Parts: sequence; C-alpha cells; structure tokens
Amino acid sequence: MLLAIDIGNTNVVVAVFDGEKIVHTWRIATDTRRTGDEYKSILLTLMNDEHISSSQIDKAVLSSVVPDLTGPFVSVASSFAGKKPVIVGPDVYDKLPIHLPEGATHEIGTDLVCNAVAAWQMTHCANIVIDFGTALSITITDQNGSVRGVDIAPGLGTAVHSLSSGAAQLPTVPLVAPPSSIGTNTIHSIQAGIVLGYKGLVEYLISQIKTDLHKLTGVAPEDVRVVATGGLNSVLKPITDVFTHVDRSLTMTGLRLIAERCS
Repeated sequence: MLLAIDIGNTNVVVAVFDGEKIVHTWRIATDTRRTGDEYKSILLTLMNDEHISSSQIDKAVLSSVVPDLTGPFVSVASSFAGKKPVIVGPDVYDKLPIHLPEGATHEIGTDLVCNAVAAWQMTHCANIVIDFGTALSITITDQNGSVRGVDIAPGLGTAVHSLSSGAAQLPTVPLVAPPSSIGTNTIHSIQAGIVLGYKGLVEYLISQIKTDLHKLTGVAPEDVRVVATGGLNSVLKPITDVFTHVDRSLTMTGLRLIAERCS
C-alpha cells in the first residue's frame, strides 16, 4: 500500500492507497510544534481505528508547503514504508507528464504540482485547476502539458476569518449563498460579499485566463477544462456552472501518480 501525505498550511491530509483506490483519508491540524514521533503516534491510532496495519505500507510519497514539518514527516513516512518517501520537488519534476516553467520550479507549491499532474491525467488537454484551500490557488496548464502560471487569492475561509477577527461587530457566518445579492442583515450581507463576491472572482478569472491562454497558445476557450478541488469547492459548486470536473481528492491522486512515476 502507498502512504500519501500532503502537508498544507491548515491541515495535513494523509491517504492510504491500495493500487488506484483510496482506502481511507484523514485530516490532521497542521501544528509545527508537534514532533515527528507525535504525528506518527496520531497516524498509528487513526490507522488502527480503520483496521489498517502499518506493516501493509511499502511505499510513501510526500508533498509539503510547510518547511518546518517536511523533515519530521519524511521520518514518519520512512518509518512506515521502510525506505525514504518520494518527495515532490524539483528533483522529480523531470519525470512528470507536465512541464514547469524555467525559474519557477523552486517557487510553485508542490501541492499545485500534484494538482496539475492529476488534472492532466484526467483531461489530457488545456486545463485550469482551482484549489479552494487556505489560499484560493488557480493553476493553468496549456494543451501541451506546460504549466503556464498560477493565480493566488485568499481562500474563502481565510476571508471570512479575517473579516470576523478584524471587525468586532462582524460574526463568522456559514459559507452558503444568501437569498439575494442585496444583504438585508449582517449574515446575508457578509455572505453576499464573500460567497457571491468569490463567485464573481472565480468566474471572471476563468474567463480572463481562457482569453489570455488563447492569445498565448491558440487553444480555443471552449477546449479548456476547469477542475475544482479543495474542501470549500462545495460552496461555489451549487451556484456556478464553470466547473467541468470536481474532484476533492485531486491532490492525493496527483501524489499517487507522482509516486508511480518516481518510485
């Protein structure tokens, strides 16, 4: 079995694969104060609860955007798999089915590389991946599998938290669309600004990216697929028709595909 670990700013997502199938996925709060041994203990407990034995793990793959936790989780993954994990980064990029722009290999988030790999495997055409995480990250890949760039904005949850923590009279509200774009109470006012505002942001950026990608590569806008992932994609999914694919496990699938190529 494959142990896949995605270390993000808010959560560490861990999945166990049996072939192409995800057996189980867990989310653990990201905490740089925890040691590798502490995370290993947590994982052992979670796996035991699902009747998954650590002895079944024979390989591992790791993506991290939190440098302080990369080393501890390399140790954790190594202890499970019995060998060093595949670490997503510049050392493996030349083995991937996508191409990264020169000069960006040390800048682009490894989670976004995983997304791009999985989206390319899914579509085999020009695509835009929108990852609704701590940040709203948009990764653009052309029809030749070359990553053209990334757009970044604060995530939906980040925006709501920032608003409520910075303004004493504004509460944290559920992330659902309000009945109208005209807010008539505090909750609906925030929902209109955040949820409908982000709907507009996403739809505009997708439209503009398709236009700009056409200018750069000649790909027709209608031939560009839009893949949504991340836990909060469900906020916009009911109120927009711009997503051609939705896959909450896209990053983990990308990790699996990278492990298959690089193990």
